[in-house]
Amino acid sequence: MKTSENKIVNVIWLVFAITLCIQWIIFKHAGYHLTGSFAPVLPGLAIFGAAFILSWSAELAQIDIPRSFAFAILALVAVLPEYAVDMYFSWMAARNPAYHPYPVANMTGGNRLLIGFGWALIVFVYWVKNRDKKLILDPACALEIKVLLIATLYSFIISLKKNISLLDSLVFIGIFIFYISRALKGHVIEPEESGPAELIAKIQKTPRRIVTVIFFLLSGYTIFISAEPFSEGLLEAGRHLGIEEFILVQWIAPLASESPEFIVAMIFALRNLPDQGFLTLLSSKINQWTLLIGMIPIIYSISGKNLSPLYLDSRQLEEMFLTSAQSLFAVSVLSNFVFSLWEALILLVLFATQLFFFNPVIRYGYASIYMILTIFFFLFSKSHRQSMVGYLGGGKSLKR
Repeated sequence: MKTSENKIVNVIWLVFAITLCIQWIIFKHAGYHLTGSFAPVLPGLAIFGAAFILSWSAELAQIDIPRSFAFAILALVAVLPEYAVDMYFSWMAARNPAYHPYPVANMTGGNRLLIGFGWALIVFVYWVKNRDKKLILDPACALEIKVLLIATLYSFIISLKKNISLLDSLVFIGIFIFYISRALKGHVIEPEESGPAELIAKIQKTPRRIVTVIFFLLSGYTIFISAEPFSEGLLEAGRHLGIEEFILVQWIAPLASESPEFIVAMIFALRNLPDQGFLTLLSSKINQWTLLIGMIPIIYSISGKNLSPLYLDSRQLEEMFLTSAQSLFAVSVLSNFVFSLWEALILLVLFATQLFFFNPVIRYGYASIYMILTIFFFLFSKSHRQSMVGYLGGGKSLKR
């Protein structure tokens, strides 16, 4: 009976996600246009549905490719909606000065949301289900932790030079390629699917692969035609409701595009597979902290038809530095492969409370707290100190 009920629930989820995509495809090609505070609703729902379908597609693809590479691809496709929105803002920033703050706003918001809410969510769900206050990570996560540390240390250079240039693109994309190349050397391991992916995985190989391709195409096309109206709709809604556009771009857009990914990771935790759910979000952080940042100046340069960097104003610098500081503290937390409930609580509280303060002095104060906590871990925790030194010196194994 339980299996039958699960099948019904999975079918409902599948129909629901596909419907969210189809409604916008029909609406878009019919030539309709929503205005005012409702402008981003339908394209936002379409992106929400497409993100679910992308996640299921990537889970199905894990059956035929190495596990570590599969998680990297799962993380990559899961954040494609976030990429689409940020690339649109990067394109427009080169043509309209009013859009200049939005690429960094969207990128920093997505990154901090992943760590401050997503990572903490996995630990809390695992604790509620098992009353275990510590999530023990697989030592194979050493690759992800080292890559995240390297990218984070370099990200502080952006705050110092006050721009994101094509040189930064070269570095960040190079780090991402290094990550993918190492992940490819893993072994194929039978994955643990969830939701509709679990249902589809049971059908024969050829039909399963056809469905996977169709899912990729449907979600990809939906995101393609939704990115611009959703982005513009957010700005229009902000003006209509009297809410600052920067805030909507920084928090509402990432929340809409990444919430399906959080749900997928939470399902892993509920199935007593918290390490897999966490690895998905950890890989997503790497994708957004390397490839996403690296693509911003490329799209900006192509749109503007020049090689000029994207210069950051004081607010963008403040957001960039705060995001880098949070990322560095997060790396120090994971360095010994133990993610405790109290560490998750610190990440969540610092993330949630900073949303209510917009004074630059207070924002830099939060960044300082992250830095102080990182130094504290390094100085007073032998396991964290040895692990961090190991990553920087190459002492940690990167083999899968």
